[in-house]
Amino acid sequence: MTDATRDTLNDLGLLLLRVCAGVTMLGAHGWKKLSRFAELSESFPDPLGVGSTTSLALAVFAEVGCSALLVLGLFTRLAAIPSAFTMIVAAFVIHADDPWNKKELALAYLVVFATLALTGAGRFSLDARLPGRLAKLR
Repeated sequence: MTDATRDTLNDLGLLLLRVCAGVTMLGAHGWKKLSRFAELSESFPDPLGVGSTTSLALAVFAEVGCSALLVLGLFTRLAAIPSAFTMIVAAFVIHADDPWNKKELALAYLVVFATLALTGAGRFSLDARLPGRLAKLR
C-alpha cells in the first residue's frame, strides 16, 4: 500500500468516525433535549452546580452545536472538547452509581470525541479548506 493510499484511507476513516458520531449524537440525544428544552429545563440534572437550565443548555450546545460542527468537519478539534467533557460528566457523574451498561455508551462516545480532538477532522472536511490563521484552529 502506498503512502498516498494509506493517507486517503485514514482520512476516509476520520470522515466516517466524525459523521457517524456527530449524526447519532445529534439525532439520538441532542435533538431530543433541544426539542423538549422548556419541559426539561427545570428538572435536568445539575452536576456542575450551575443550575438545571444552564446544564441543559451546555448539554444541548455540545450535543447539537458541536455535533453539527463535527459532521461538517469545521473546528473539529475545538468542537470535540465540549463533546468529550459532556461524555465525561455523563459517564462519571450522572451515571457514577449505575452499572457498566449505563456508562458504556457515554464512554464509547468519549473515546470517539477524544480521538477527534487529537487527530482533527482529516482531509475530507471544511477544516482542510480553512485559510491562514483559522487553519491553526483545526
